[in-house]
Amino acid sequence: MIILTKLNGTTFALNSDLIETIEENPDTMIRLINKNYFNVKEPMTEVIEKVIAFRNATHGTIRCVTYND
Repeated sequence: MIILTKLNGTTFALNSDLIETIEENPDTMIRLINKNYFNVKEPMTEVIEKVIAFRNATHGTIRCVTYND
């Protein structure tokens, strides 16, 4: 997940695995694979840097906690 800022100033976490395209014209629009989209304040390059940093930090995996009864 990456933290981004909507145009109204609200921050939210986005599952970066769902990103299909990122456009900048002049606001940054992120379109997801389910065709939903978000307009964010961060420039396209910053979004890409956040995705790369997240993938590097998790080594491309997400660790889940499981509970054994």
